[in-house]
Amino acid sequence: MTKLEGNICPVDQSLRLFSKKWHIQIIRDLFFGKNRFKEFKEDKPDLSNKVLTSCLKDLESNGLIGKRTFEDNSKVTEYYLTDEGKRMNKIIYELAMFTLEKDDSPSDNKRDEIIDLFRTTLNIDDKN
Repeated sequence: MTKLEGNICPVDQSLRLFSKKWHIQIIRDLFFGKNRFKEFKEDKPDLSNKVLTSCLKDLESNGLIGKRTFEDNSKVTEYYLTDEGKRMNKIIYELAMFTLEKDDSPSDNKRDEIIDLFRTTLNIDDKN
């Protein structure tokens, strides 16, 4: 087997990209329809404005999200997944499925509901 050096290992590079605590959750939230600053914070009381701003800038600079600003009476900014960010759908799905398979807490009905929700929202085709 070939030895992978840390600076060229794709897993190490991915982990550096998603090393901040909130990156994956923000990407998940974008898939699930959240797209404004205050929406990202709704269910994350430990997420400060400063950290969220930093995460959004980092994800944008890495080409995973974009933003558009609407100016009417107030300045409104919405975030969206780029095509590159949309490629995260399978990763988010597999993370959720890994946890559901290991976790015995949700009932079978609830587990099926969650699987269907993720499969539909993340546009996962089980045929692949």
